[in-house]
Amino acid sequence: MKIEIWSDVACPWCYIGKRRFEAALAEFPHRDSVEVKWRSYQLDPGLPDHYDGTELDYLSTRKGLSREQVSGMFEHVSAQAKGEGLDYHFDTIVVANSFKAHRLIHLAAAYGKQDAAKERLLSDHFEHGKDIGSREYLTALGRDLGIGAAEVAELFTTEKYSDDVRADFEEARALGISGVPFFVIDRKFGLSGAQPAETFTAALNQAWQETHPLVLVDTSDGDSCGPNGCAV
Repeated sequence: MKIEIWSDVACPWCYIGKRRFEAALAEFPHRDSVEVKWRSYQLDPGLPDHYDGTELDYLSTRKGLSREQVSGMFEHVSAQAKGEGLDYHFDTIVVANSFKAHRLIHLAAAYGKQDAAKERLLSDHFEHGKDIGSREYLTALGRDLGIGAAEVAELFTTEKYSDDVRADFEEARALGISGVPFFVIDRKFGLSGAQPAETFTAALNQAWQETHPLVLVDTSDGDSCGPNGCAV
């Protein structure tokens, strides 16, 4: 079973959704038969490489909300994150365009480290105030993932993996995805948002049953028990 997850590194609900999905997958009896693939999505493709302001400045300006409303949103999301063992610090977030980070995730996939790259980027962005758009940070992250500095440098000197990221964007539009996180199971089931773990569990079970239906291989009258008793 293949699960594709459209997600943005700059989306706080995407990290919360990742944790809830992982909790469901950990309890799924067929988890070893599940392939998870991260797909790229950008909430604000027009964001400059580096925004000269805080997350509060950025969101209040972009959404046209008061600073008090945005602060309230931060409190709510932080509380939800804490419930999943995450420690958000919106006051230290470095606002940056996530396009190069998405390209690094595609590069990491070639090393079998896609999920590890996604996890680090989300944690470093929301919990540790790292600049996900900086060359220094992405090079250090690549090194931690076992990726050479020369390959990471290509993200800044060439367009390598740019087409792959844009292809994810186009596929999201084709599927009608307008928000993230968005989970697609075997291209048959779609779940929008950071659903509770129980919802992911139900979706996993339903998808598995549809793709692996029970087949009765022997209809002969073998010994059995029924409402009227047992065969003798």
